[in-house]
Amino acid sequence: MTGVDIPFEHLRTLVAAIDAGTLDRAASRLGITPSAVSQRIRVIEQRVGRPVLRRTKPIAATEAGEPLVRLARQLDLLEHDARRALGDDTDAPLVSLAVNADSLITWFLPALAAATTVRPVTFELHREDQERTAQLLAAGTVMAAVTSQREPVAGCVASPLGRMRYTAVATQDFAERWFPRGLDRAALESAPRVDFDRHDTLQSSFAHRHGARREPPRHVISASAEFAQAIVLGLGWGMLLPGQFEAGIADGSLVVLADDTIEVPLYWQRWNLSSELLDTVTDAVRQTAADSPVLA
Repeated sequence: MTGVDIPFEHLRTLVAAIDAGTLDRAASRLGITPSAVSQRIRVIEQRVGRPVLRRTKPIAATEAGEPLVRLARQLDLLEHDARRALGDDTDAPLVSLAVNADSLITWFLPALAAATTVRPVTFELHREDQERTAQLLAAGTVMAAVTSQREPVAGCVASPLGRMRYTAVATQDFAERWFPRGLDRAALESAPRVDFDRHDTLQSSFAHRHGARREPPRHVISASAEFAQAIVLGLGWGMLLPGQFEAGIADGSLVVLADDTIEVPLYWQRWNLSSELLDTVTDAVRQTAADSPVLA
């Protein structure tokens, strides 16, 4: 993009189109006509020499458009910091973040609450698997993410948060029915299990570690609290976090299927910008993670 000059208002129009999902809705948000939105997008595409939008429903950024979306959001963030430094800080800025579901229901929300005590800020959270949150960061959809990816996304910095430790758990009745001889290969290939979503590899990784080669029947329950409840109700076995199964172990309703656990390292990745706002959020996230019993 050397030598390419794109007006800031055009970049903001591109972001508005991505966020709104259609050019018409973007026009309504910006208070301009749909033809004006189209014209600004055409100017960007002429100057970079490639399409920046996919005309899907909703519309999405192309590979060439993603760095422009990220640039526009970064400029907005820097503008906010500059206005605050000048004393012109009337609105709580919106910070978009990506986080995995298990972090969201355990330690992450207290971090956001801590950040709001330092300065006014609002949050938009994108819940995604920890192996996929970095993709939202690369696309410019979010400013920072909790991710299992150690290598920083281009234009970002990464720091470790800790490890989430998962234990294989089932009800006592389920274990007696499906694992009468313990975790042998045949049992793991036939006993129903509970997966969070179709990208969830925790249970399959654990089963493969114990010799399974074929996938068993599985329930897919994409809500963290309900995922744990399904295991407690005996729908299948699954991997749970500390705090989700100890009471059941104590009263005898649940059993741990094996002593070994699966540990998932988590990292905080954020834009590599000198931003007071992002620093505030980062400090709150890292401190809360350090204090959380969920993260080893």
